[in-house]
Formats: sequence, structure tokens, C-alpha cells
Amino acid sequence: MLRIEQMTADYLVNPVGIAKLPQLGWIMGSDRSNVLQQSYRLQVASDPRFQNLLMDSGTVESDQSAHVEIEGLQLSSSSLYYWRVKLTDGAEESDWSQTAFFATALLTHEEWKGQFVSAETKADALNSKGTYVRRKFSAKPGIERAVVYSTALGLYNLYINGERVGEDELAPGWTSYRKHLLYQTHDVTRLVQSGDNAIGAMLGAGWYKGLMGFAEERNHYGDQTALLCQLEIVYSDGSKEIVVTDGKWKGADSPVLFSEIYDGEIYDARLEENGWSGPEYDDEAWRSSEIVEYDTSVLVAQAGGKVKEIERIPAKELIITPQGDTVIDFGQNLTGWVHFKVDGQPGERVVLKHFEVLDAEGNVYLDNIRKAKQTVNYTLKGGKEETYHPHFTFQGFRYIHVVDYPGELKPEDFEAVAVHSDMRPAGTFECSNKDVNQLQHNIKWGMKGNFVDVPTDCPQRDERMGWTGDAQIFCRTASYLMDTYTFFSKWLRDVKADQTPEGGVPHVVPDIVSGKAEDNWLLKQGTHSAAAWADVAVIMPWTLYLMYGDTRILEEQYDSMKAWIDFMEKHSENGIWNYKLQFGDWVALDAKEGSYFGATPNDLVATAYYAYSTGLFSKIAKRLGRERDYDKYSKLYREVVDTFQKEYYTPRGRMAARTQTAHIVALYFDLVPDEFKQRTIETLIELLKENDGHLVTGFVGTPYFCFALSQNGRLKEAYELLLKDDFPSWLYQVKAGATTIWEHWDGIKPDGTMWSPDMNSFNHYAYGAVGEWLFRVAAGIEADENEAGFKHILIHPHIGGGLDYVNASYSTVYGDIVVSWNAEGNKVRLKVTIPHNTTASIILSQAKSVAAESENQFVRNEQGLTAHVGSGEYSFTYDI
Repeated sequence: MLRIEQMTADYLVNPVGIAKLPQLGWIMGSDRSNVLQQSYRLQVASDPRFQNLLMDSGTVESDQSAHVEIEGLQLSSSSLYYWRVKLTDGAEESDWSQTAFFATALLTHEEWKGQFVSAETKADALNSKGTYVRRKFSAKPGIERAVVYSTALGLYNLYINGERVGEDELAPGWTSYRKHLLYQTHDVTRLVQSGDNAIGAMLGAGWYKGLMGFAEERNHYGDQTALLCQLEIVYSDGSKEIVVTDGKWKGADSPVLFSEIYDGEIYDARLEENGWSGPEYDDEAWRSSEIVEYDTSVLVAQAGGKVKEIERIPAKELIITPQGDTVIDFGQNLTGWVHFKVDGQPGERVVLKHFEVLDAEGNVYLDNIRKAKQTVNYTLKGGKEETYHPHFTFQGFRYIHVVDYPGELKPEDFEAVAVHSDMRPAGTFECSNKDVNQLQHNIKWGMKGNFVDVPTDCPQRDERMGWTGDAQIFCRTASYLMDTYTFFSKWLRDVKADQTPEGGVPHVVPDIVSGKAEDNWLLKQGTHSAAAWADVAVIMPWTLYLMYGDTRILEEQYDSMKAWIDFMEKHSENGIWNYKLQFGDWVALDAKEGSYFGATPNDLVATAYYAYSTGLFSKIAKRLGRERDYDKYSKLYREVVDTFQKEYYTPRGRMAARTQTAHIVALYFDLVPDEFKQRTIETLIELLKENDGHLVTGFVGTPYFCFALSQNGRLKEAYELLLKDDFPSWLYQVKAGATTIWEHWDGIKPDGTMWSPDMNSFNHYAYGAVGEWLFRVAAGIEADENEAGFKHILIHPHIGGGLDYVNASYSTVYGDIVVSWNAEGNKVRLKVTIPHNTTASIILSQAKSVAAESENQFVRNEQGLTAHVGSGEYSFTYDI
């Protein structure tokens, strides 16, 4: 039976807050194999019964079931649209799908009627207290629908009639506020009542006006928190009423005495005002709010990817340290906050300090969080059990030091709450090696901990910025683990917004460093345009295209990508790119003593990336039909490659830099002259052996090391590298008890001492980029760039490492790919599931032969034994 199993609009299920025509997609279900969509019929209506059709596509002969554009529909603001689809596959026709919907936000900036209102004044510029704003309003009988649009300068929680609106945390998130500010849309029909109502918000400093960055400055975007809100009520008689933030709103201080991203929160429950957001509350004593001028043209609707409480973890163990401190261990390094219960007298306190690791003696270790206090200080109201978690901050931690707590401390009264951007889980990987499974766990939790609205480099110390290099390195791994399209495309908008007029890309986005780094020993050398970091402008859109097949992200980021390539061309010298501050192979172990810079020359790394990004951009221009750009940039690409080869290779094929990373990037970026490839591979193997089979790579070399080996006939060495478990290696961290990825290979040294506290995060996902290799090579789930988004799938498992089995899956826009292999001696059993409306090539490059029942499905070519299949479940046995 042919059916539709999942429906999405802009990759989201029933999104609220759409600002332009969304792309629609659906996943096909069928009991048969080799199913391809032949046609579809799409309807959009203003009612769920489809009695008032707004659009009917008729029968469209197409196999497109993702990125489907809605033709002939003109959107209106504040409207609900219902849609359904039916399809054929040449053998049968499906029933109509279940009804899905999407709801629009405000489609033009002119529709905003309110102003930003604040309970603060200019005198509060250095204050990090929380505030309330509120107003009363009346509503007539016959409420049909009520929708609220809201955002803030700072962070906010919105309430109507005493009830929290939505589940958003840390809203509206962190963007380049002066150029790009998100607002949220919520249907609040259930909350608004006929008669008297009240609407209000709690506000906190957040990223907007709190202390952030290396310069230890605050007020990066403004010095007053403020709320912008527009509540629209539609009545059954067709009339409409709008309640907006204006001079009628009143303000007061909240019980949040202090709240900052780095330092935590101080909250006095004795100051709570019961019912403060309800209509019965008397706000006569509250002060008038101030109007804060702000350009509403930068407002952008947010339909998905909001930060939420995702998971709760109970306390694992209560510890009394050798120094006598009371510590609770949650067993998992995470990002979020602690939710606790307490019962005590008025004025008693709970004080919690959050931290990542115990030192070698088992005591509280705080040095690596630097100046970040990461402290929650709660004063009890008293008289009954109270519960609390912070409002406008988050912590990175595995442990809490319970500095103060009234009464008996019971671990069951504490829960760690993982807080991050809401992303659908996408991929799973499991194998017979439990340490590799823990590594996979650590990679995923490193991502969860650092994807808090922006891709941060660490969630615990006084930094937590959107470093572009970390995001670039990890973006492919991230996209195998979770649906990152909404998250990354939102952040890429800020990459584009914060580019310099010439096209340079900042080291951190949002950029709070440029113009404020004069006193920083490193960043005073330059705050933008470092190779591998700035190349995120090209590599990330290309990665999203590969994983989702959506050319829209390429169109949206095209000018940004082109500006970055032009910037490199303008500032290169004789084809060599080495502009101002280059991080090179950052924190590589082959660095000189006391240096963060690896031994690979920065100009080699930079020029390699110059070639790589230019080559990708020429491909992108070709895909978008921009032939003149394709001709120009493919020519530039060839010129840069030629320059690289002449500059960094001797006439006899020896690389000028004898480092692991130099050879890795040359191989992975396909920069090696054909006649020198074998020597380059052999030299890389020599360099590996010289370090007893260990890597000594940093940020640039590490992500590609296993690929450089496995793609060049050295699968055995790739697995050996992956499975090393002594220092330095991925599994060394696992053996040391890590539950996330560390910033340094020796964050905790073999003798139990710590790497320098200056920069030693234990939740820093960059080196977790090896996860991409687990999916693409070990499991063999690979995208075909000629039919991106897994419309055509490459299944190419690589058996090795002494693994008995690998089980992996990846959820594409067409459905789930599943790959399982079991190896016993030289015999391999492979099971594969291919989603409907796709095709796949199954490549057995290691196979000598396949079992007789499958023999006629495979042909031998330069890749090995290859079978071309349609959707369905397949099982093969073969000898290697």
C-alpha cells in the first residue's frame, strides 16, 4: 500500500512562524520495493476540511518529494494554511495524506505596530538584574484565534494570564542583533479569555547587554533590555484587535537580582510577586516603561530551531571530596542548568557552583572555566517546598559543588537539564567496540552541549562564542547526527551579515571581537579571515546542499561565498594566501613548546583552503547555472592548485613541510600532482610510524586524517589510528572517562595533571569531526554530489579494525537509510535499507566474490563489485 508517512514545511513539522512560501516535503511509505514517485497532487486550503481551496496543483508528473515549491499561492500574514498531498508510483495511487499545516508570521516590517518597551533606564547600563514588564487588556466574546509575535533586546520569557507562552528558552537567541533579530510566533488562543486579561514578560541581559567576549566588555548591542510584542486577536465576527508594546506598559524589578551568561544567576524568591502576569494583579505601584528606539526592519521570523529543555538527567552520585566539599556528579558533561527542590526557612540559601572535572586528587577543579563564575545563588521564600532553575543563563558542567543547602541534601532532589537548540535526531552509529560507541556518544553530547543557538566552541568558560573554524570542521558530522538545516542556515545568515565590506569573514559569529581586541595578545593581529575558519562561508553551505539537496541555501549564501573567494584572491600574493592572523593547524601536538600554532606552515594551510573553497564555489556556480562565474572561478581554482603544487612540492615530489597535516590536506583536498601521490601517501605513513602510529595533528589535520588514509588505499592504518587508546588519540579520552570531546588531546594528562587552564575545555566538539568518518567510511553511508540530498545514495562500507559488526542509520529527507554489516573471518553479511523514491549504488570494494544468489546483481568496475538498486531491504553475503 502506497502512503505518505511524514510531511514537513521547511524541514519542520507543522511550523508556526513562516515568513515566505515554504518548501514542502514528504516521506513515502510502501510495502513494495523499487518504489519511485511518478506524480503528485498538492492542495492548500484555509480550512482543515479543504472546503476553501487556495491552491490545487492538479496532477504533477514529478519524482520530487522534497523541496517542493508551492506554485500560485499568495501568502497573507497571521494566517493558517492546511495542506495535503496524494501521489502515484506507476503501480498504485495513495490516499490523501493526513492534513498538515503551517502558520505565517508578519510578512512585512510595516505590520509591526508596537515599540520596544523597557523597565530599565540608561542608568542600568551596568546592571544585570532581571525585570518585569506587563499590561492589562480586554477581549470581547467570540475569540476565534489569538497569535502573539514577540522578541526582546536581551532574553525574555512571555506570559499571558499567569501562564508561560511556549517552551522557548534563552529567546530570542544570539544573532547579529543590529542586522538580524529573530522574533517568535505563538498561537495563544487557549490562553486569551473574554473579558480581562494580562500579558507580561520577564527580561534578562543575555548576550545583548551582558558581559561577553575576551575584552570583558558588556553592552555589545545596547544598554537596556526591552520587549517587543504584538498580540493579534481575531473574533468570530471577522473583527480584529491588536495589543502591542507601547507607553501603556508598566515595569518593575523581578526576583532575578543578577543573571549573566558566564556568571550564572542570583534569585531571591522572597521578592516574587504572586500573579504578576495575571489580570487581577494590582500594578499601581509599578513604574512606567521606557520606549527604546530600534530598527524593526532587521526582524526575521523564527519558525524552528529554538532553544529548549531537551533532556533531564538524574544525579548519579553524591561525593564528599578529600577537601571536604559536597559534590553531585550527574555522570555526563552537558550544557544547561540544574533543576532542584528545596524546603527551608525564609532567607536560607542554595548556592551551586558548576564545573566539569575533578582534579587528580578528586577535588573541585575550577581553573579551566577561568573568570566565569557559573554559580547559581537562590534565596528561599520559605514555608513549603520550592523548585527552581535559572532563567537567563546556562552552564557547562558535569558536577556541581553544593556550597550551601538548607536541611538534608538528597541527590534525588537534583536534576541536570540539557538545554540546546531543538533539532530532530538524524543518525545512529553502533559497533562491536564499546570504546568507539562511547566515542560516538561523546561526539553527540559535544554537539548537544555546544549547539545552544549558535555553534559555540565551549559552553563553560568565559568565551562561549561562535568560532567559525569549529563549526566548519564539524558541520558534516553534525548533519549526520541531527537535522541541522534550520540551525546552520540561521547562523549562516549572521556569517553573511558580519562579513567585512570586502568580504572577510570574522573568526567568531556573531562578531563581538572586531574593534575590541587591541589588548588581546592573539586577536590584535587580526579578527577576521583566517583559513579554515573563514572558509565556513563556502564549506558549510556546500555541506548542507550535499546532505539535504536544497539549492536554496546556495542561492541565499551565494553573494557571501563569492565575496569570500574574492577577498582571498585580492589579498593573496602570487597565488599564496596568508592574510594577517592565521591559526594554521591550531593546537597541534607538533607545535613548539609553549605555542598554540602547529608545525605546518600557515601559508601552506591557507593556500590549501584557498584552493579547496574556490573549487567548491566553482561547483556551486555550475549547479546554479551561473556559467560566467563557473568559468572564472574554475580557472582561478586551477591556478591556485598549480601555485600550491609548485610552491610546496619539490621537482622530485617531496613536500616542503614534513608534517602530518601538510600531507593530509594535500591528499584530502586533491592538491597532489598525480605523479607524486604515492610518495605523499608513503610519507604520511612514515610520519605516522615516527609517532608510533599516533596523530600529532590539530584543528586542520585531524578531521581529514582517517579520510586521507582510507581514500588512498590505507584503510588498515585508518582503523588503527581510530582505535589507538593511549595518548594522543580519540580513545585516550574515552579511557580517561570523558563523556564529551576535549579541546586538547591531553586535557587531562596520563599522570592526572591538567593541560594549561588558559584554554582547556572538556566539551569542545572540533575533534569529534571523526564522526563523519564513522558514518561515511566505516558504515559507508555516503552522499552523491551529483544527486545531492541522498536522492541517489552511495553505500560503500569498509570492513576493518577488527570490528565484528557495525549498525548505522541516517534519516534523509526521503526516509531512513539503514546499514548493518557483520564480519566473521573473511565472510561479511551486509544488510541495507534504501528509502523509497531514491536509488542507490552498493559498492563492495573489498569483495572478492558475492554469494551466488546475489551474483547477478553486481558488476565489477574500478570501484569493485557494484550493484544499482531501488528502494527496499537487501541482504548480501560476500568474501573479502
